[in-house]
Amino acid sequence: MTAPTPHPSTEGRTPYPVGLLLAGRRVVVVGGGQVAQRRLPALIATGAELHLISPSTTPAVQAMADAGELTWHARRYRDGDLADTWYALVATDDPAVNAQVSAEAERERVFCARSDDAAAATAWTPASGRDAGATVAVLTGDPRHSAGLRDAIVDGLRDGSLAARQYRAHGAGVALVGGGPGDPDLITVRGRRLLADADVVVADRLAPRELLAELPEHVEVIDASKIPYGRFMAQEAINRTLIEHAKAGKFVVRLKGGDPYVFGRGGEELLACAEAGLPVTVVPGISSSISVPAAAGVPVTHRGMTHEFTVISGHVGPGDERSLTNWEAAAKMSGTLVLLMAVDKIAAIAAELVEHGRAGDTPVAIVQEGTTAAQRRVDATLATVGAVVDAEGIKPPAVIVIGDVVNVLAAAFRK
Repeated sequence: MTAPTPHPSTEGRTPYPVGLLLAGRRVVVVGGGQVAQRRLPALIATGAELHLISPSTTPAVQAMADAGELTWHARRYRDGDLADTWYALVATDDPAVNAQVSAEAERERVFCARSDDAAAATAWTPASGRDAGATVAVLTGDPRHSAGLRDAIVDGLRDGSLAARQYRAHGAGVALVGGGPGDPDLITVRGRRLLADADVVVADRLAPRELLAELPEHVEVIDASKIPYGRFMAQEAINRTLIEHAKAGKFVVRLKGGDPYVFGRGGEELLACAEAGLPVTVVPGISSSISVPAAAGVPVTHRGMTHEFTVISGHVGPGDERSLTNWEAAAKMSGTLVLLMAVDKIAAIAAELVEHGRAGDTPVAIVQEGTTAAQRRVDATLATVGAVVDAEGIKPPAVIVIGDVVNVLAAAFRK
C-alpha cells in the first residue's frame, strides 16, 4: 500500500536516511512562526549553533532566544545568510523568500528542508520520537502518515507491546517506581519502561493492578500489600526482599501507588538499598493527593481562592502521641487541606479543625478509588463528614479534600 503524499512530485523519490551530528555547527532557521516553534526544540537538543532569521516570532520562540538557546536576528532573510552553514530549515509563509533561501542553499551546497514544499527541498524532516536512548525517525513524503507511523512505533516501544529490545537495558539493582493513583494509563512512560524490564516486581496494594497482568510469565511478582488494619508485609521484610533479589543479580522494580516519596516510604527503601551498596533509580509518580481530586472535579488550588494546599497523612489522628501534625496550624490556614489515609480518623480530624477555627460549613469532598472504574465522590461539610462517611460506607483508599475549592467546578463538572 502506497501512502498518499502532499506533493505529487515527491512520489518515487527515495531519501537517504542519515543522522546529522550538529553540535557546535552553524544551523540557520528562516521564519519564526508555528512551524519553527515545533522544529526548534529538536535542533536545540543537538547542541547546534542555532541562528533564527525572522522579523517576528511567536512568544515561545522568543523565550528560546531570551534563554540563550538560539541567536535571533530580528530582520528579513538576506542573501549570504547561509555562509558557513551546515544545515538550513525554511519555515516562512512567503514563497518568494523560501525560494530565495533554497537557491542560496543549492549554490552553497547546504542541505535545506522546506516546510512548504518537500519537492523543492534537498532534505526532509522526519517525524521523530525517542525511547530509552533510541531515536525513531520516519519518512514517507506525507507528514501525517509519517507521524502516525512514528507514534505507533514509539508507543509500542514504551508500553512493551513492540518487543524490539535486543539487549538487557538494566543490570542488577532496584527501581522505586510510582505507579500513579490507580488508572494504569497514569504511570509515567519511564516507569512503564522499567516495569517491562523487571525480573522481580514488588508491588503495593495500591499499585495499578492492570500493569501486573501485562508482565511476562518469567517475572516474579511479590505481594507487599498493606491492608488497613489487616494483613501486611512489614517494611523491614520489604527492604530485605529488595536487597536479596538485587544481590542475586535481578533487576527489581518496587511498584508503588502514587509517588514513592509521598507517604510511600520510598526514602526508607532507598536508604536500605544504598546501605547495601545497590544502585537505585527513583521514578516519580503522579500523587493521588492532586490527581484524585482533579479526576473528581476538584482543583486543589484556584486563582483568587487559595494560595496553598497542604497534604496531610491521617494515618495517625489528633490526640495520638505519635502524631507529627500541627492540627491547630492546619485549621488556621486559609488554603486547601488534602488528607490521605484518613477515612477512619476523619470525624476526629474534622472536630479538631473546627475546634481550632475552621468553619463547620467548610465544604468537604471524599473521593474513593479515584481514577479507577470504581471511583465515587461523596460531598459533606466539616460538621457532617464523620456521619456521611459512616452512612455511605466509605472505605480506603480515599482522598479527602477540605476547602472552598470543593465546589468551585461543581456546576461545570457535572454537566
